Amino acid sequence: MGQGLSCNGRHELGLFTAVQYGDLETLQFLLQRDPTLLHQTTAYDHNSALHIAAANGKIEILSTLLDQSVNPDVLNRQKQTPLMLAAMHGKISCVEKLLEAGANILMFDTLHGRTCLHYAAYYGHSDCLKEILSAAESSHVAASWGFARFVNIRDVRGATPLHLAARQRRPECVHILLDSGALVSASMGGYGCPGSTPLHLAARGGSLDCIRELLAWGADRLQRDVAGRIPYVVALKHKNGACAALLNPTSAEPLVWPSPLKFIAELNQDAKALLEQALMEANREREKNILKGTAYSLPSPSLSDVAVEDNLSEASDAEQCCICFEQLCTIEIQDCGHQMCAQCTLALCCHNKPNPTTACLTPPVCPFCRSTIARLAVVKMESPHDYDHDLDDLSSSKQRKSRRSRNFNEGSSSFKGLSAVGSFGKMGGRSSGRIAAENECIDDKQ
Repeated sequence: MGQGLSCNGRHELGLFTAVQYGDLETLQFLLQRDPTLLHQTTAYDHNSALHIAAANGKIEILSTLLDQSVNPDVLNRQKQTPLMLAAMHGKISCVEKLLEAGANILMFDTLHGRTCLHYAAYYGHSDCLKEILSAAESSHVAASWGFARFVNIRDVRGATPLHLAARQRRPECVHILLDSGALVSASMGGYGCPGSTPLHLAARGGSLDCIRELLAWGADRLQRDVAGRIPYVVALKHKNGACAALLNPTSAEPLVWPSPLKFIAELNQDAKALLEQALMEANREREKNILKGTAYSLPSPSLSDVAVEDNLSEASDAEQCCICFEQLCTIEIQDCGHQMCAQCTLALCCHNKPNPTTACLTPPVCPFCRSTIARLAVVKMESPHDYDHDLDDLSSSKQRKSRRSRNFNEGSSSFKGLSAVGSFGKMGGRSSGRIAAENECIDDKQ
């Protein structure tokens, strides 16, 4: 009897070793010899072969196990699913395979009450985060539970995925979550970091990039936690001087992305990227003025800034914005067809910041013809290296000059109000484990 148990134990060890190192041949041999090994788990953590394959990114092993009708939501000792471990370790191929096999994204562990979305945000795996959010939009979760509710799902400490991403200095994940509808000023629950918003946690972690994203999406610099501290005080306490300078209530207000406006929410990705880049660059100029002369001065412009300026210097006058006369026309207003640069479009949208609590939101109007802006699109610009269509280029140049003249004549009465917003400066580029690791948390004392 003892000898039989010993042999079985060796087979289990061989199975888990084969899974960990991706030895498909050995795995198939062991399962053919003893199919019951498929349901064995490790002694302490109770991890199944599926957990180990997902955590180590062994996609062939994972596919083979799923083909054997293994439950994709099998639980280990902490009630973690293979999907959670794949998201924790950033194994995007395994995340995709498990979601394809029907893994449940609404499972909670018993360690911190977190879902796979929390794990992806906490460990900064933006590709896994996008895949899980995409699955939530196209699955029953969006209809039954609600997509917005899922994006703002809380763990046992009241932390949303946005809280975790901000605390762990994950700016790309912060951006993805905000763009998906995460509440920018949501407060945490009763213990851990009570009353803290994502901005409090970003100030505590010292991430300038996370603070930039949160401020650009309307985070409140004056919101207090349970102890009565604003994010500025938290940044000072943790000796994050540059963050404190930006969060100082006496410093200039940042520009805020006007997300409640319908035509902004329905932007295509190209137009949205241009406007977001203009917004972040405008706030970057604000940061330079705030930090100028301090020990936290921002670095000199990057190579991408210089490259953009060179491109602008080569542009013809007919392609320049008729409001600022500095940038190329990159945004077209539909349906009137007037064109502006991204900075001036952003100034128009942010001149009167919408109130999210207002029932009726009045969209901005075109500064040239005063018609309501229904939609924004990216201007389609022809390649300067296309020499086979000289006549077409000449005619299009005349059309642009005609449009520029029409813009100037129709909008002369609108420039004064728009110019009050101020100059935005030049558009440039944005600055930018093992299974046991889940014991980390954000509830250490402040």
